[in-house]
Formats: sequence, structure tokens, C-alpha cells
Amino acid sequence: MAVDTDRIMKAGLELSGWKKMPADSAVHVKGKNIKKVLIAIDVGTAELMLARQLGCDAVIAHHPIGIAHVNFYKVFDRHVDFMVEHGVPKKIARQAVEKLKDRVATRNHTDIYSETVGAAKALGMPLVNIHQPCDEYMRQVILQAITSGGMEYVSDIVRSIGKIPEYRQAATRVEVRLGSEKSRAGHWALVVAAGTNGGYNIAKAYLQHGVSTVIYLHVDYGELMKMKEERLDGNLVVMGHLAGDSIGLNGLADRLEDLGVETVRVGILRGNSRTVR
Repeated sequence: MAVDTDRIMKAGLELSGWKKMPADSAVHVKGKNIKKVLIAIDVGTAELMLARQLGCDAVIAHHPIGIAHVNFYKVFDRHVDFMVEHGVPKKIARQAVEKLKDRVATRNHTDIYSETVGAAKALGMPLVNIHQPCDEYMRQVILQAITSGGMEYVSDIVRSIGKIPEYRQAATRVEVRLGSEKSRAGHWALVVAAGTNGGYNIAKAYLQHGVSTVIYLHVDYGELMKMKEERLDGNLVVMGHLAGDSIGLNGLADRLEDLGVETVRVGILRGNSRTVR
């Protein structure tokens, strides 16, 4: 069965249970009669050329490119929702998130964001990127894995995540970067699908307002050092970027294959991600 780029985006939204396309996702180059797609986490000109060589009709990127890269910071407000849900006062949550938004918006303002989309247009290669919806699917899979296992100690959370097929295949392990696996998990918060990790300011807000264990997909070394230097009381579990993103993209690829579209998954850890439907 052939689809168009709008149907591909709709498949991503269906994956997450959403109806509205977030600011970090976009149909960059429209296309029709798509029967075979290349899917990758990061896409540049090389991946577009590879797709052409492999006979693909379109390319799906995960990480934001083009206008979605410029507008990436606009999805960070979901951090506020998560924080308030876990007991952080709304004012403090907003202050922490504004610092993150300012940093990323300033950084992205300097980037040359048009190169990949320009190459896709020159090649006549339909191009879509789907970020937060895939991450939301990933969040649901990981949340299900954690809650279905024991959650008394931090080690229980680490073990539950480590059983997910993509994490079993990863060269990296689920790590406790702050605190200890031997600590009680207490009130824990899975902080993913809000654009990017919350870094120091958001972790601090959680840990100072009743959350004992924060779970990030990844963390910057400098942000982690701030947490350690301030001796924040609590635990930070860092799951691993590639394995987490692979969960979301496998979910998307599986859904597209259900529609009859052939998928070429490049650089993605394979796993049986048909957990959340």
C-alpha cells in the first residue's frame, strides 16, 4: 500500500495518541505514492543519498531539522506539566523551564538549519521528521516496564528498564549518575518526551519538592556536575539515548509496516516494541 507524507505524520501522531503535530516535528518536503521509507534518528545529506541508492521513496528523521529545529524549544513547556503533576509548584516549574528554553533557543538561533531540507528538495526526496510523538510512545513503553516491575529500590527501576529489548541490545547500560542503586526509589518521575532532558535546573526542582528519583534519557556532563557539586539529595537514573529513541522509531516503523509500507531502519536498535498500541 502506498501512503503520502501527511499519512506518515498521522501515523506518528496515532502512535502517541495525539491529534496535533508538535512544533518539533514537520513535513519538510511533501510526497505521494510512498511504498518504501528510510528511517533514522539523525538525517543529513548522506542519509538522503543512501535512501535514493536503496530505492526509498521518502525519508523519516527523528531529531528536529529545518523549521522544527528552530522551533524545538517550544515543546519544552511539557516539562511544566510533568513537574506540576509530581508536586513541583507551578511558579518554580515555569522558572526552571524558561531557563532551559532560553538556552536552547539562543543556541539554535545560531545554527544553519536549512541544509538537510535544501538537499531533500534538490533531490526531490520527500522528508518528514517526527520527534515528540515518537518520544511519547517511548515514554509509555518505559512507564509500563517500570510500573509492571518492583519499584522499591532504584535498582528495581534500573532492572525494569534494562529488560526492554532495545536496552538489552544497547552497548550502554542504564546508569545511576547521582545517588545510589541501593537507595529507595521513593517518589519517582520519568522525565522524557518533553523535547530534551531537563538538565540541572529541572532535576533540582524535582528533588527539592518531594521527588526522590528522577529518570532522564540522557544528561549533559556539565549539568550533572552542577548537581553533584550542589550535593542534591536524591537519585538520577540516566537510561541511554539511542535505546530510548529506538523504541519510538521501532514503534513508528511497525505502524507503517502495518499500513503496507516497507521500512529501512538505519542505526536503530531493533527490538519487539509492540508493547503499547
